[in-house]
Amino acid sequence: MADIKLIQGRYRLLDRIGRGGMGEVWRARDESLGRRVAVKCLKPLGSRHDPSFTGVVRERFRREARVAAALQHRGVTVVHDFGEHEGVLYLVMELLEGRDLGRLLSDNARRPLPVPEVLDIAEQVADALAYTHGQGVVHRDLKPANIMRLTDGTVKLCDFGIARLGDDVGFTSRLTGTGVAMGTPHYMSPEQIAGDPVDHRSDLYSLGCVLYELATGAPPFALDDAWAILVGHRHTPPTPPRRRRPELPERFERAVLDLLAKTPEDRPRDAAEFAGRIAPGRASRRPPPFPEPRGAPPVAGPLAPGLLTAGPPAPRLPGWARRMTTGTKAHTGGVGLLSATPPDAAAALTGAWTGDRVPAHPAPPTPPGVRARLAERHRAALGLGRAGRWTEAVETHRALAAERERALGADHPDTLASRYEIAFALGMLGRPGDALREYERVAAGRRRVLGPDHPDTLAARQETAFTLGRLGRFPEAQDVYTAVLAARERTVGADHPDTLRCRHNLAFNLGCLGRREEAYRMAERVAAARARVLGPDHPDTLVTRYEVACALGRLDRWGEALGVFREVAAARARTLGPHHPDTLAARYEIGVGLGWLDRGEEALAVYRALVEDRTRAQGPADPETLRARHGLGVGLGRLGRWEEALAEAREVCALRERALGPDHPDTLVSRREVAVALGWLGRWSDALADYRRVTRARVRVLGPDHPDTLVSRDDEAHCLERLGRSEETGEAPETAEAPETAGAAETAGRRARRR
Repeated sequence: MADIKLIQGRYRLLDRIGRGGMGEVWRARDESLGRRVAVKCLKPLGSRHDPSFTGVVRERFRREARVAAALQHRGVTVVHDFGEHEGVLYLVMELLEGRDLGRLLSDNARRPLPVPEVLDIAEQVADALAYTHGQGVVHRDLKPANIMRLTDGTVKLCDFGIARLGDDVGFTSRLTGTGVAMGTPHYMSPEQIAGDPVDHRSDLYSLGCVLYELATGAPPFALDDAWAILVGHRHTPPTPPRRRRPELPERFERAVLDLLAKTPEDRPRDAAEFAGRIAPGRASRRPPPFPEPRGAPPVAGPLAPGLLTAGPPAPRLPGWARRMTTGTKAHTGGVGLLSATPPDAAAALTGAWTGDRVPAHPAPPTPPGVRARLAERHRAALGLGRAGRWTEAVETHRALAAERERALGADHPDTLASRYEIAFALGMLGRPGDALREYERVAAGRRRVLGPDHPDTLAARQETAFTLGRLGRFPEAQDVYTAVLAARERTVGADHPDTLRCRHNLAFNLGCLGRREEAYRMAERVAAARARVLGPDHPDTLVTRYEVACALGRLDRWGEALGVFREVAAARARTLGPHHPDTLAARYEIGVGLGWLDRGEEALAVYRALVEDRTRAQGPADPETLRARHGLGVGLGRLGRWEEALAEAREVCALRERALGPDHPDTLVSRREVAVALGWLGRWSDALADYRRVTRARVRVLGPDHPDTLVSRDDEAHCLERLGRSEETGEAPETAEAPETAGAAETAGRRARRR
């Protein structure tokens, strides 16, 4: 395919990212929509091949396009287009960022994956299979190489080349030949090996083989001879997984062995039943089906990274909620939630213990004057944070925490309040690893002193979950959020604002796990509850309506998302004012939506106006002004104006480095955008230097396995490949490419602040 560079005048092939016996996969650019895609091409088959064989291969390729295009699920690769160009059949798919499970295992030196990761993959694949089987599609070649783990944790099924539609048995037989076994030996079901008819339960057997390998490091029949492998599948019971890895849950072992039953009748009835066997509690932790809205307002919603200082309370606000703080502060410009304790309340903490528990060794009484002086210093430290001076805030809170610990004790609520603010400030500085350690310390202290269900304990645990999410540890975050939600529902009820805030965060985390439909449904449910309890224009209601819009975007329903973003912008302008930071944040999301809809010139106009308003309201160096300028640079790149995009990205990067620090996530996003622009301008050596700086910083701040770090490693691999230096990277040059711009990373950063 090297001689073909442009398919149908639309898909420009950039570089090959995969190769098989019959075809190749290319990274490409859709010139019409300005997006990166993957193009799978069937190699032209020469005259040496039997014509009937050639016809079958071509028909299978067409069949893959037909089957995959009919499937619309978060766990199935999206197909955009299919056709033939100069004798080459091509299939246009979404470009996936991540690694297939086979590659994941090989990169892990064939060691088994962590148990939580295996369970998460099992649940996601089961969910995707339940959908495909419900559509009458049997994959028939399920194996690690055909399952992709994306950098955000989403799992997707790929390659439906030999799939069978339930209503197309005769057609399939003509493609495969009666009695011909098709598949990959290590993962084939006994009935598939025998050439017998197969149904969805054959996929369940293959899933059992895949999960066995992920959990133990080797497939159930790890033999060198292909015939011996096939005999093993048909006649030999597999070794129980826990004999190879004792820490595996017994429930998981039983469920996998059930999948590996020799006869289909002895396997689980379907993929949903299997999912229930490995995680029976998960179904009960999920929200009930979203009720039909009764008079609920239309959903709307741009970006609101934070809490809002709203106007008068909604008339329907219940009495027990009137004195509570609300929402999250979108205008702080950092990457985290403000503390659950409102600033004034936190500053007013003195020696009064709020729980009914007393420490084993209480500190001696502290003179009231000392407590008052410490409270005043606490107020001053909070003021530093409000002024955006987070480094000074951390230092001041640390000194105050040490003094409070000496005067009041390590577990005194005032001491823990100072540590809580240290954690928050560290989060605002882009140091989530350090913040997590402080939040965990606060949560443990409050649990000891106040009890596990005290509101302050739950607030610290919720911040722990949020920070786990920032570190890409979404399954762990999900478990903490679920436990906190159960405690809040038990202690204050389902409609309490704190409960709804936790459920809102849980919906966001579901989206990060790739469970986008669930995230969308839960966000809708929270939005309706907040509208009922707080009022339709309450800031918290609008924050969740914004989350609904973002969920629509993740589902590629950008037309609907844009409408919702505009509604939230209008509601915020009406209730908060046209120049309120949260109103301006909503306008940013309108620009994002326009960009995704390929309305680039309109998006640029939105960003330009937003930059002017942000500069006028907050100054040219404010983080949110720089965010608007970043959006402007991304928009210029989408329009192919790369020289202008490069100049904008460089200036924003320099300003962010001065204002936020060189390792702040926003600074790194801008530096990556500089590298992207350099690459598009053909300046790959310069781009490589910037990509490497981003990788080193992300390893240092986020860790080597964070999704953003993995994206950076892929950036380096692609850059080295373009320079002809593929041997310098440990990653193979055919690794999936990162997004064409840092827009995706910027979106992740923005959404991480949305609470």
